Amino acid sequence: MTEGVVPEGVATGGVVPAAARGETRIADRVVAKVAAQAAREALRQDGGSTALPGGAVARPRATVDVREQSARVRVALELAYPSDIGAQCGAVRRQVAERVRELVGMEVPHVAVDVERLHSAHLKGGAPGRVT
Repeated sequence: MTEGVVPEGVATGGVVPAAARGETRIADRVVAKVAAQAAREALRQDGGSTALPGGAVARPRATVDVREQSARVRVALELAYPSDIGAQCGAVRRQVAERVRELVGMEVPHVAVDVERLHSAHLKGGAPGRVT
């Protein structure tokens, strides 16, 4: 737009056409951060906690593949064991899809959840090894 030139329709109080307004682009990393935060929320709401045995805190990580107004999300989690893993993964899928749609305005047709590690409170000394 040239300085001092008013887009057509503005001077008469009309609506500015979409092409004259520009566009908003949300970076993939922002969508991934929203998804990771939503996963943390889901784990807290599901009666679980993001705290693992030994006081460590689980920080879900998310990666996204954004195409136009749609995002495919992959979330990597660490969960406490024993727990209802299926219920927690389902809660994460629902919360991620809802929050990304709500906060970013993108549809989320697919949320993959990878459980990378299970942490047991029954391990001796909190070290990796056999469950006692």
